[in-house]
Amino acid sequence: MGKEGRPDERVRRMREKAEELEQAAQHATDPGERRRLRDEALRVRERSEREYGRGSGTMDPM
Repeated sequence: MGKEGRPDERVRRMREKAEELEQAAQHATDPGERRRLRDEALRVRERSEREYGRGSGTMDPM
């Protein structure tokens, strides 16, 4: 399995995607688009937590 297939790498990418969506929502001028982006960010975060648990992939391995 390549590095991109590891659960911690997938969690990191999912959280980065959620952050990007939040940033886009903050800059959106249309209220509908802002809501859509925030909803999508929330779905990505919830999926990450559901699949990998809260806090997964956030600690450096020892």
